[in-house]
Amino acid sequence: MSLFRQLWLAIISLMLFIFIGSFVISLLSARAYLEQQLSLKNIDNAEALALSLSQQPNKDPIAVALVISAQFDTGHYQLIRLTSPDQRVLAEHRYQGTDKETPDWFTRLFPIRANPGVAQVQDGWRQLGTLTVVSHNKFAYRELWHGSLKLLAWFLAAGLIAGGIGSLVIRFIARPLNQVVGQAQAISERRFITLAEPRTLELKSVVRAMNDMVRRLKQFFSEEASRLEALHRALNHDPVTGLANRELFMNKFQSTLGREEAPYIGAFILVRLSALDEINRQIGHGATNQLLQRIAVILEEVCTRHTDSVAARLKGSDFALLVPGEEDIPALAATLTQSLLQPLQANWPGLTEYFHLGAVTYHRGDQLGTTLAAADQILATAEAKGANTWHAAPADQMQARSAEAWYSVLNSVLAKQRLKLALYPVVTLDGQALHQEGFVRLQTEHDDTWMVAGDFMPMAVRHKLTAALDLAVAEHALEALQTTPGNIAINFCAETITDWGFRNNLTRLLDSHPALCPRLCVEVTEYDAFRELEAFRDLARTLKQYGCTIGIDHAGQQLNQW
Repeated sequence: MSLFRQLWLAIISLMLFIFIGSFVISLLSARAYLEQQLSLKNIDNAEALALSLSQQPNKDPIAVALVISAQFDTGHYQLIRLTSPDQRVLAEHRYQGTDKETPDWFTRLFPIRANPGVAQVQDGWRQLGTLTVVSHNKFAYRELWHGSLKLLAWFLAAGLIAGGIGSLVIRFIARPLNQVVGQAQAISERRFITLAEPRTLELKSVVRAMNDMVRRLKQFFSEEASRLEALHRALNHDPVTGLANRELFMNKFQSTLGREEAPYIGAFILVRLSALDEINRQIGHGATNQLLQRIAVILEEVCTRHTDSVAARLKGSDFALLVPGEEDIPALAATLTQSLLQPLQANWPGLTEYFHLGAVTYHRGDQLGTTLAAADQILATAEAKGANTWHAAPADQMQARSAEAWYSVLNSVLAKQRLKLALYPVVTLDGQALHQEGFVRLQTEHDDTWMVAGDFMPMAVRHKLTAALDLAVAEHALEALQTTPGNIAINFCAETITDWGFRNNLTRLLDSHPALCPRLCVEVTEYDAFRELEAFRDLARTLKQYGCTIGIDHAGQQLNQW
């Protein structure tokens, strides 16, 4: 509530209190005065009329009644009554009308009760009767009513005048307060102004304190401006590479997806260093920082060639690149891979694995979480290909799920056994059959389409679920061998062959089907075999005991890496 409204309410309340008190006191005093005057008038009129009747020579009832009637007809009486000594009414006149000038509620609220005038009428030495005279009180009520109206009008006028004067006074007094409010708003807008001190002592101290605070704040902000700028950059940029950090990048990515003026299509690229901790151990902390900075420079060079592009370091080993308007995603991914790989191999030749790169297409209006999930899945596919490889695909061709969603889906598939083997014949160059190769397929939901291994195996690797999947594949292969002639080949992942729990479960499974083991072929990719060479050797020894065949898949593709 404003100060002016509070003032008006205070004035109205005060004037109302004063008015009610003064009104009641004034009316009660006026009523008492009028009652006293009416009582005296009643006595005087009764004695005068009684004297007039006593002096009448002819005191027969008709003559007395005529005198009383003539006196009553003057209009100033409410009651004139003459009673005999034995209480018989000899003559009586009573006013029966009402006064329309005075409200009934007013007469009921402030009744006027004057004492009647009583006098004795004599007929010589004999008492003729008792005369009772009551003057009419309508004139007293009128005077009392008009007086109350005048008093009410005076108090209303006095209240309005007092309120107007008080408003002017408050406006004059509140002017420095309004200036202080403007001063505070100016501070919020980084404008620092000082005010002239008012004459009012209380407000003078307030304005002086505000002026002192403004001067101190101005000095403080001027000293902290550069520090805030440095802090802002530190909060939004990676300290090692100078690239945007994750929060800034995600905000810009979200803005790009939602802005109507942004290009409809673009590329989102994730670059992940392979085993950053191992790189740091091999070349040292300083050289690792130089490697990270070199990657940042290459990504920023891409940004300079594409409008509105943004490069960022999302976390220790993850870099991101947003290229609005780019449509040829595979070409950009391949070019960027070479741009990164050549200087890294030239400057740090002691390393063999540098990074993996995943690129995905996004469209304006896409959900950020969906695009990130698709890129994460693409990057997982690139990681499954081998060292220093890339993979790219349009986002609308991916069944984008978050990492948490994939974990739930894969666990559900394993629990409900919604997977199968698709068998494809493998033949020699002259057409002779060697064996059938089993490729795993799974359904995320009942009656859903069967997904190929390339769609879910990268996420299974990431969530360390390959051991359970490969064991289920081995079980299906052994079941198929019971009804299918020839040999069947299946593939194991590097993460599976290093799992000793899987090795024990596989041993128990092979023990239960000794006759089918010689027809079972187990393959491991060349990249996985060299990466986990000791585990592969142990697996080969174990499988050889059961008569299983061991093979190297995609042989010859990793020779340049070793």
